[in-house]
Amino acid sequence: MGDPFGNGPEISVRIFKDPKLYDMCRPVIIGDASAMEYAAAVQKTLSGFDVKIRPIHAISEAQYVPGVIDVYDMGLIKREDIPGDPKDPKPFGLGATVLGGESSFQYVVKLIDLAMKGEVDATVTNAFSKEAINMAGHHFVGHTEVYAHYTHAEKWCTMLGHNDLRVAHVSTHCSLR
Repeated sequence: MGDPFGNGPEISVRIFKDPKLYDMCRPVIIGDASAMEYAAAVQKTLSGFDVKIRPIHAISEAQYVPGVIDVYDMGLIKREDIPGDPKDPKPFGLGATVLGGESSFQYVVKLIDLAMKGEVDATVTNAFSKEAINMAGHHFVGHTEVYAHYTHAEKWCTMLGHNDLRVAHVSTHCSLR
């Protein structure tokens, strides 16, 4: 889901607008249902896209129904933690917060755990604030380093791919100057 106080939840909801998504995979969001419900309300206000958020507590509970987003609800973010009026939802970006950093970090760790246990076949991460996860006490430069640590990988790199093109970064999240 990404940072619950950034654009990650809204990006996640927008992905579900494409009905072909369910032809490609069986999607489940790892995060907090409360943040996803707010993001769904924002999308309904902005674009008219109406989707239901369905909290689950195990991957086996997912139903993979178009128009419904199964959210593996970690319960880290409560509705009262989310600024904004649910009757008049607006996109928000609080910037880096300790709660956002801790939550988004825990979502990634849970995702890695589910993959390592074979409960999910693939993972996709969303935007999180590197500053926020560091504020929360988790000193990683980005997602790739979190994956490397929790999978005990000896060799790893960030690689981007599109069709036949593959790009591996020489420096990641580090200025060359």
